[in-house]
Parts: sequence; C-alpha cells; structure tokens
Amino acid sequence: MKILVVGGGMGGTIVANNLARRLQRELRAGQAHIHMLSASERHMYQPGLLYVAIGRMLPDELYRDQRSLLDPAITFEVDPVEEFRFDRNQVRSKSGRTHEYDAIIISTGSRIAPEAIPGLAEHSEIFYTEEGALKLFKRLSGFSGGRIVVAVGVPHKCPMAPLEITFMLHDYLKTRGILDKTQLHYTYPIGRVHSLENVAKWATPEFDRLGITYETLFNMKEAKAGVLLSEEGSEAAFDLLIAIPPHRGMEVIERNKLGQGGWIPTNRHTLQMEGAHRNVYVLGDTTNLPISKAGSTAHFEAEVVAENIVAEWKIGGPVRQYDGKVFCFIEASDNRATYAMFNYNQPPQPRAPTQSVHWFKTAYNRLYWASARGLL
Repeated sequence: MKILVVGGGMGGTIVANNLARRLQRELRAGQAHIHMLSASERHMYQPGLLYVAIGRMLPDELYRDQRSLLDPAITFEVDPVEEFRFDRNQVRSKSGRTHEYDAIIISTGSRIAPEAIPGLAEHSEIFYTEEGALKLFKRLSGFSGGRIVVAVGVPHKCPMAPLEITFMLHDYLKTRGILDKTQLHYTYPIGRVHSLENVAKWATPEFDRLGITYETLFNMKEAKAGVLLSEEGSEAAFDLLIAIPPHRGMEVIERNKLGQGGWIPTNRHTLQMEGAHRNVYVLGDTTNLPISKAGSTAHFEAEVVAENIVAEWKIGGPVRQYDGKVFCFIEASDNRATYAMFNYNQPPQPRAPTQSVHWFKTAYNRLYWASARGLL
C-alpha cells in the first residue's frame, strides 16, 4: 500500500507518524510505503509567533528540521505538489515527477491574504509570519504611547490568537511602563468579541476589567494612514494597527480548483474529500469544515484519518469518526491562561484563567515537538 502525505505541517506530520506506528510490520516487509511531499525542509511552531512579536521567544526556537520529526521509515522529500490527478491516483510535483498512491492525505495549510483589504498590508503589522512578527516586535519596542487597534478579519487560523495578542499586549505595555499612555482597542466582524459565544462571554468582562475598548460588527473595508474603515461605515483611528488578516487556502488548491477560497469540501466526520474518491483525505486548515483552524484540530483529525486508512486496508472499512474535537489554550493577562475545549455538539466553557494553566501553556511551547512526533 502506498500512502502519500501532501504537506509537512502539524496535521501531515502527525498523520504520517501515526501511520508509521500502525504499519511497522508492513513497512519493514515492504508491503506499505509512506511518502511525504513538503514545501519546506523546516517545520515551524506557528503559535510561537505570538511570543516572538512581544520578545518572549527567538525565531530560532520556532523551527525543527522536518526530517527529524518523522519516523525513519517515512520517505520525506521537499518537492511540493503542483497537480492532483485523482482519477489516476497520481500527483505531479514541482520537480516534474509523477507520484502514485493508494491513499492520499492533503494537509497543505493556509495563508494570510491581507491583499483582500485595500491598504492593510501597507498600514498594519501582521504577526502570522516570522518576518511580520519580528517587524511587530521592532514597532512595539519603539512604541512610546498612543492608540493600538487590534483588528480581526475572517476566516483566520488560530482562533484564539486575536484575544491572546490583545491580552499579551496589555501585559507588555504594563511591563514597559507605558500602559497609562496607551489605549488598546479591539474590533471584531460579528456582534460579539469572538465567534464562539461562550468565549466571547468570558472575554468581554476581561476586556472591561482591563480597560480594553472594543467594537463589534466591524468588518474591515480599507486601511489608510492612521485610520481603519469598516464596511459598516465606522472608523478606528490608530497609531499602531495590528491586523489579523483574512486567510485563504494554499495556491495549489485554488489552481487545481479543488475548493473555493482554497478550502477543500470535506466530510465533517470521515474527513474524506466530498465528491472525490474514497481514498482522498483532507486535514487541518485545508478543509472547509465549520470548525476552528488550529493545530489541535489537525492533531485530532490526523488520529482519525490514520486509524481509518489502516482499517480500510486491513478490514475493509473505517472504524472511527471525527467529532469536531478542538482544544485551544487562551493566554489572558497577568501570566494567567484558560482553555476552550469543544466539538461539533458541545460548546466551549472557558473557566477563570489561572497561573497554572499559563505555565502549562508555556510548557507546551516545548512539548509541541513531542506532540508532532506523535508521542503525546
């Protein structure tokens, strides 16, 4: 059996390692083969970008060699896929080679699209890339006071990141002694401060307690020097604009016309591509599922996909369904944190933030690499 994993992010790495554990005997006997095609030889811990932006983590800490995270039995190549040929169980990669498979897992991720909003790239700081996080850190280091606006576009990955950067900014400004010279203002595109109702109910009084102002029903329309305009007709003046831009799926998905906006239509329980062959699976940010685009989402999905691929081969059918499970830490203020755990049917119930959860989140910044290897 030939299994092809397209993409070396969290979902692709975990599913490949999970498959390698389940198929140890078959891999040794040459009866199974797991092949990963990635766009990069390095694997980034993306949640760490938040910490880089406020000077609490160095860029070098974000990366590991992708090969080092994979089971030795997995064939790994930096040769991104350019064309999907589902009818022939093939893909064509950038090198021009054709790769065949019996089962394929697409986990290509997502990308920021600030160009969707005129002026946003030119007038805002965006921490979703290493370059952007470092640029924001330099801006914050030289910031002496004024109005900081955190503006949120949708859809975006890391669903708690807008709240986290706002709370972390509060602590950063307090530590620097310029909190009394700064106004923090937060905007969100729907009628509450977060898409998840219970998360919004938790975050709103936290904002009120800290003096963070907010405006909901604010959909970004255009950014100009010193002012952000909304589709609803309001304006948010700023001295520093930090944007969470809308995201899209990767270009290869759009070029192959696999899904609008780069999101592949995916069965919410089986994680198979809708309308495609049964041997095409989709993970993480690449799906169009109505669930948070987060590392934990990809992790839980990867476990289901790996188990079902092996079951399909060995007993002729799947044995598990994905229930929409997601787990997200939420950094709050004063070295405290909480978390949101939920699925398709059970909404999150964030508890009062504590220092112990904050320290657990900090520890996870290191434990992530064990998680990627499938050890957690």
